[in-house]
Amino acid sequence: MKHKVLFVDDEPHVTEALKRTLRKEPYEFLSACLPSAALELLAQNAVDVVVSDEMMPGMSGSEFLAEVRQKYPDTIRIILTGQATLNAAIIAINKGEIYRFLTKPCNDVDLAATIRQALAQKELLAESRRLLQTVKQQSSVLEELEKEYPGVTQVDRDASGAVIIEDSPTDLDSLLKEIDATVRKCNAHFHDPMDQEE
Repeated sequence: MKHKVLFVDDEPHVTEALKRTLRKEPYEFLSACLPSAALELLAQNAVDVVVSDEMMPGMSGSEFLAEVRQKYPDTIRIILTGQATLNAAIIAINKGEIYRFLTKPCNDVDLAATIRQALAQKELLAESRRLLQTVKQQSSVLEELEKEYPGVTQVDRDASGAVIIEDSPTDLDSLLKEIDATVRKCNAHFHDPMDQEE
């Protein structure tokens, strides 16, 4: 599925020029001439990156991106303006927590690189969240196992994950029985739904 990039500028020829600049990039492009129209597009589409002009009638780019941040916090926000001042940059960063502040005319290579980097950051953040959720789920299962089998999570393992046995060979049989019971319990917790249908 293609990433969606939304350009917002009150001058239509600017958004068309931006699309032409990035025509070789593997994105789906949307455009709007007013922030209100852009918000409608955002409500109907899962937009990954918004590139907005700063000086627009009715609502500045900073105000628009602040609203985008509130409603769609995972959407990456970029300001593109011909009126670059330190004060404007500070306002944009503080209000909309923008990813980058670019000045017009923007170098084609810089714009393409900025959008690529923005998408990479978004994917990295999504993957981090997914991994965190996985760790939380696994921790929850381990806590349940520890309640039923105290000490099971404290077993020493080597680099490959194999259990390190320090007991004498005479205790091996009872240890194997314990491990077998633990494996059965783990399988019950991580049971494949397809197996249940058989």
